Amino acid sequence: MRVTTTDPMTGNDVVDPENAPFVIEGEGNDALKIYFESQESRQDYLDISVNEPDSGILEVYESVKDNETMGTIN
Repeated sequence: MRVTTTDPMTGNDVVDPENAPFVIEGEGNDALKIYFESQESRQDYLDISVNEPDSGILEVYESVKDNETMGTIN
């Protein structure tokens, strides 16, 4: 399982992963455990529907693309 402690909604590092909300995407060795700064941030992530083109994913990407940590996804 891969793990990320960078909240994908805010681009900020999660400083206390042991007590932070998280989501596991996928299964087995390819699974990704994503930590969030807050329950609200986690819920915002869960509310994004990848099946809807206007779901907000592009807006989220635009908001973090220049972040030093998140900018590496370009």
